[in-house]
Amino acid sequence: MELITFKKPKSPISEAYKTLRTNILFSSLDNKVKTIVVTSSGPGEGKTTIASNLAVTFAQNGNKTLILDCDLRKSKLHRIFNLSNQVGLSNILIGETSFMEENFKTEVENLYVIPAGTRPPNPAELLSSEKMEIFLENLKQTFDTIIIDTPPVLMVTDAQILSKYSDGVILVVSSGEADKHAAQRAKELLEKVNAKILGAVLNKLDTTKKGYYGYYYYYYYGSDGQKHNQTKKRKFFSR
Repeated sequence: MELITFKKPKSPISEAYKTLRTNILFSSLDNKVKTIVVTSSGPGEGKTTIASNLAVTFAQNGNKTLILDCDLRKSKLHRIFNLSNQVGLSNILIGETSFMEENFKTEVENLYVIPAGTRPPNPAELLSSEKMEIFLENLKQTFDTIIIDTPPVLMVTDAQILSKYSDGVILVVSSGEADKHAAQRAKELLEKVNAKILGAVLNKLDTTKKGYYGYYYYYYYGSDGQKHNQTKKRKFFSR
């Protein structure tokens, strides 16, 4: 899982993430989108990679940004940012430690990461607790943008719980891997709790073309259900 927006900020893929950031910012002109849940229908669709790179683009845009690992069962965020997972969200919520932002700062300017922490026996209860709600409200006073990485919708109820605290949800769909009916069911479950679905990101799209040059295609499915195709003509080596 590469943090490409930090390592290669001018790459075509990084440009696609910036386009996603722009789409999110313009998705709701009346109400600012500040807290964003990133989820998927099932495992292995790349939601954590999407969430991480999206958070970097917000930070690069000058936003004081926090990415929060709420996948307390199978946390991966700390690996992407090469951080320890011994102390994190779960430890903060049960009162083992307090949140001090300097302890969660990354090498990316303006970007902070709170890993999942010690795996609790009751993740759903912890995430739906009053302590979690209060903690998120306090974070909103400190950060401009908060990205929340959650477990897949069809696996557990965590994403549904957290979507109630957010301004919008991004659903990551893996091209050629995700089941169409599973993705539709995930959308229905989010709508059942009145989650505001900002759109869906089609991930792992095979853009391989013959030869050494090609196009980078970025697809964004808006909340209207329509596919918005944004094609960026960029020269890049095609393997």
